[in-house]
Amino acid sequence: MKPLLVSTAALMALSACSQGIFQAERPRTFRAEAGAIVDSGFFGNATMNNTLVMNGERDFAYALAERFDAEVPATVNFPFNSAQIGTEAARTLDIQAGWMRQFPEVRFSVYGHTDLVGSDSYNQRLGQRRAQAVVNYLVSRGVPRSSLVALVSFGETQPVILTQNRERANRRTVTEVSGFVQRHPTVLNGRYAEVIFREYVTSAQPSSNQGGAGGDFAGG
Repeated sequence: MKPLLVSTAALMALSACSQGIFQAERPRTFRAEAGAIVDSGFFGNATMNNTLVMNGERDFAYALAERFDAEVPATVNFPFNSAQIGTEAARTLDIQAGWMRQFPEVRFSVYGHTDLVGSDSYNQRLGQRRAQAVVNYLVSRGVPRSSLVALVSFGETQPVILTQNRERANRRTVTEVSGFVQRHPTVLNGRYAEVIFREYVTSAQPSSNQGGAGGDFAGG
């Protein structure tokens, strides 16, 4: 009976440890409290980050790009030879839109990609249509169009998986933070505190998600 007790205790300890690790490594979402992304638990980290941003030593656009990448799924995928926004893609774009609406001063770029089926020129146009479809969807969810002016198509030049066959992972758009609408050299012209205050207010409110083939050379 004694060895059984020891084994049970060991299993309980291992389970608790695993749960602790899972909790520590679980990624934060855009609904996290403002400042949480730079607060690693050490005293003064968040204040130091704000100070560096305000005096220009830390690029706020770069910091937001890191945060967007950590908190929001940036990629959506498309059916073959299509720029149609599917159900799964719409769910991802709803999350992106919710994050973007917190930062109307920030500019985002949407990059369109295709797989390697079809001609270069057709896939270039298809990637552009996919990027435009994403922008139109985000605007329909309340994101300012001025925040989404940068549209880029890489066509088939940057595959995730190198194959000449149809590949869903390559048929995608990727959304990234690219700068500020006003492009001020300092952070939001000294209005960073206003953004932080707005985030605190927003984080306390419940959120609600609102929930072309063709051509002579079909692309992917």
